[in-house]
Amino acid sequence: MTAVHGIEHALEYRYEVPVRGSVMTVFLRPRESSRQTLEHFSLDTDPPGAVRGFTDGFGNRGHFFTRHLPHGSLRISARSRVRVTGTAPLPGAVRSGSRDVPGVTAGVPELQLMLQPSRFVRPGSTALASFLSTQGIERGNDLLRSLRTLASRLFEIFEYAPGATTADSPIDRILETGRGVCQDYTHIMASIARRWGIPARYVSGYLAPDGDRGTGPGESHAWVECWLPEPGWVGFDPANDCVCDDRHVRVAVGRDYADVPPSRGIFQGCAVSTLVTRVAITRDESGRRADAPFDLLENSNQRSAKPCDSITISSTPAASSGSRLPWV
Repeated sequence: MTAVHGIEHALEYRYEVPVRGSVMTVFLRPRESSRQTLEHFSLDTDPPGAVRGFTDGFGNRGHFFTRHLPHGSLRISARSRVRVTGTAPLPGAVRSGSRDVPGVTAGVPELQLMLQPSRFVRPGSTALASFLSTQGIERGNDLLRSLRTLASRLFEIFEYAPGATTADSPIDRILETGRGVCQDYTHIMASIARRWGIPARYVSGYLAPDGDRGTGPGESHAWVECWLPEPGWVGFDPANDCVCDDRHVRVAVGRDYADVPPSRGIFQGCAVSTLVTRVAITRDESGRRADAPFDLLENSNQRSAKPCDSITISSTPAASSGSRLPWV
């Protein structure tokens, strides 16, 4: 199935008193790949001015701008139209009889990078080791089944609780309290996958509303992609207990949240700042243009009110060209 999503994403920094200037980097432009086509993208700011695009080391398309004038708020508005094709059937199993995952070698530095610790993904954490032992979570020989089971277990164990953590919370916070948001679920699953010897990367993006055609608030979202020898990168959404499908719109990939936050910057002045984020997503299976409303309540860091449908792993092996690029 192919879905067409119209996305509007607004971020507004509000300052207690006017600041003298701002410098900002954003990752709001959806990625393009064999299953995701970007048909339209625009980025506007208030105060207005020049915006420069760049491509980072992970292949993400980001934008950078400066505003050297007094302003009491900074508004960033991104509009996208994305066509997403459902993923190909997964193989019935991806087996490994050893600790090392076949096909992941030192000759593929991109994959090796996604096996290493990063700021928020800590495969060697003692708290994580204790958690795995207490919960009886182990990697089996079927890597695909192990990851699917892991996503389901994290969904069962943790409570989805907006406000329980912050953007810079370490994985120890959700391990201690059992409460967090999609970002925390993703960091935990990526940490465990890397501990098991499976390359795992953080994905930021959007979760579109459910239904054949409809308009809803949608969500800024995060999930994990794990690299397996036969299918390549496979997306798992532990916050919704599913394998990623055409509802998941990919924006950027990195080692963890620190690599690809939707926005990051500094301002010149002495003020308290508050960030308000709003997302609107329209899903239209027919491919017709549909404009999403923009007057929404804040809804960042939420889980879908209706979890994704579970996806049964097909017994039919997926074709493999042998030339898949790791960053695709």
